[in-house]
Amino acid sequence: MTAPRALPIELETLLDQTDASAPLVERHLWLIALLDWVRQGEPISGTQCVLRMLNEQPERRARVVALLAAFWRDMDMAALWADHGFSPRSAFLSELGERLRRHLLPQSPDTGDLAVLFDLLLDVRHDCAWLSALDARAQGDLTALWQEAVALALSQNAALSPLGWQEPFWDAITYLVSQVRSAGMSPAFRSRLGTRVDTQFDGPASDASGHHAFRQLARATDRLHEHALAQARLAQDAPDPLEGRAADPAAHQALLHEAQYLRALLDQCAQAARGLHGHLESQGISVDLVFQIDQLCARCQRVERLLEVVLAPQAAGPVYQLVLHLLDEGKQRLSVRALFKQHYSMLARKVAERSAETGEHYITRNRSEYRDMLWRAGGGGAIIAGTTYMKFVVLSLALSPFWSGMGAGLNYAISFVIVQLLHWTVATKQPAMTAPALAARLADTRTDTAIEGFVDEVAHLIRSQMAGIVGNLAAVIPLVLAAQGLAWLALGRPLIGEHAAHHVLETLTLKGPTAWYAAFTGVLLFASSLIAGWVENWFVLHRLDSALRWNPRIRALLGEARAARWSLWWRDNISGLAANVSLGLLLGLVPVIAGFVAAPLDVRHVTLSSGQLMAALGTLGASAWHDPNFWWCVVAIPVTGVLNVGVSFVLALRVAVRSRDVRVKDRALLRAAVWRRLRRQPLSFLLPPRST
Repeated sequence: MTAPRALPIELETLLDQTDASAPLVERHLWLIALLDWVRQGEPISGTQCVLRMLNEQPERRARVVALLAAFWRDMDMAALWADHGFSPRSAFLSELGERLRRHLLPQSPDTGDLAVLFDLLLDVRHDCAWLSALDARAQGDLTALWQEAVALALSQNAALSPLGWQEPFWDAITYLVSQVRSAGMSPAFRSRLGTRVDTQFDGPASDASGHHAFRQLARATDRLHEHALAQARLAQDAPDPLEGRAADPAAHQALLHEAQYLRALLDQCAQAARGLHGHLESQGISVDLVFQIDQLCARCQRVERLLEVVLAPQAAGPVYQLVLHLLDEGKQRLSVRALFKQHYSMLARKVAERSAETGEHYITRNRSEYRDMLWRAGGGGAIIAGTTYMKFVVLSLALSPFWSGMGAGLNYAISFVIVQLLHWTVATKQPAMTAPALAARLADTRTDTAIEGFVDEVAHLIRSQMAGIVGNLAAVIPLVLAAQGLAWLALGRPLIGEHAAHHVLETLTLKGPTAWYAAFTGVLLFASSLIAGWVENWFVLHRLDSALRWNPRIRALLGEARAARWSLWWRDNISGLAANVSLGLLLGLVPVIAGFVAAPLDVRHVTLSSGQLMAALGTLGASAWHDPNFWWCVVAIPVTGVLNVGVSFVLALRVAVRSRDVRVKDRALLRAAVWRRLRRQPLSFLLPPRST
């Protein structure tokens, strides 16, 4: 029992200001002020203090009861039960805007919508804790106070429905069921449900199994409402209008039977909606549809809670629990971050899984695969050698910053696409793909065998990254120098001038912001993998592969066989094309955009930087060997490679691990296992094993 606290004069003044005839907004302000007073100190003892004072002073209690009766009569109570916690529009961006508005803009207490006023009356972040901690006596006093108010309101309005205090709850059930039914029959749901959702509950004969569950919701709700009305008419003469029940057992049994039937329908609808997640996994993720699924399931659960209220022999307890539930939901709805985490988690997981499928091709596990990776990386390095000189050509045109960046971006994008089409590789593109493949091994991390398998995969992955970088540099360095040598022999001058060569030494040196730019380039490498996953998901979601194969105009233009081949080709290559094109444009345009807003950002790509440095060496000749700036640039190359690969890999692995909900404890075990292998077998991270 909480110790009584001193009664400040402010509470007496506040209770003396109670006026049931005051305008609506002033009554709301009074209620807000009363709850603010309760929260000033310890809320539980404050609530007990107010209740004790009202119990001891009948005149003040009568005024408060009259005000609460007016509140019940003038407010839209059903809006609270039906709307609070739900988005007014079934779209992710609409809910995002609503949450931002609630954070940034004040709300007005001049409203007749209790769903709007609820958040002004109660603090959803803190009030749930102390309200749920109230003792039985305080809860009973609150219930008695509210029952008196509702009884007074009912006695003042003879035109009310026989349902009396239950009417707002039944209205809320009707509103929620209509929204569930509307969502279930929307084009987005119908096109994905495919088969009809049949009822599995033995309902009335008029609702034989085989009818659509969403279709039956309205009729089942109407029948249940009619039974409740019949019960209410029989209970009108009960002594307690809040707790009276009909004495007819048959009528009550029929009511319960109809309620059970409605519950079965709601459960069937919720299961059908949750079943769409499997369809989304295979046919593309729609964030809006994920949001609608969650809203539909939450509305079904809310109807279940409302049915508990209207069917309970003692309604006070279920109503009290319902209010606590609304507070908890309101707290969850405050967070913008939680909204993104909840509704983008499936998309993140699917992007990670599709990246993992691609990343498997970049991981070598034996010597033959290691040699193949070196060969393919050498081919990629040869293409980047040409890219290096094309960049100098673009810069020599002296275009405006935007078009210079666009030219550089297109140069990179075309080069990366050529590398993809020839099935070669660029090492820095591997981490964002291989990290999700590594995370795919995290499905089971609770056995020693699984942990050792994960460590093996880490060793394979790091070794593959090294092979990619070595292969790229082994090709780009001699080819760029060879091109410069041929230019001296054929033209009598290098392919780039001395001014451009000195500019390369000034920009690539480790004494400048090269390390920062290399880390930022790793972020862009990771971003390109996200774009690739999103584009592939969009391609699958809108069934563009099917359209390419079966659209009559495309078939007439290309022919059936070629349309089928194009469909498969685009389905297999859309992710890679999106990754390469987006990466090229990001590398070219982001520095230009950053320069427009005076942000210190540029890109440093290990293979491109190596090519530029060798081009500068081919121009300056032996004099470069005596320039300290040249050696600072040489030292910067491995730093750039580590940061390109490391940042991209860490970001991709972080997303993949979060998408699989790996426990923090398991992460610590994995890190310890990797360090143990590194100490005992360091060469396993650099050289392939002799056998598979």
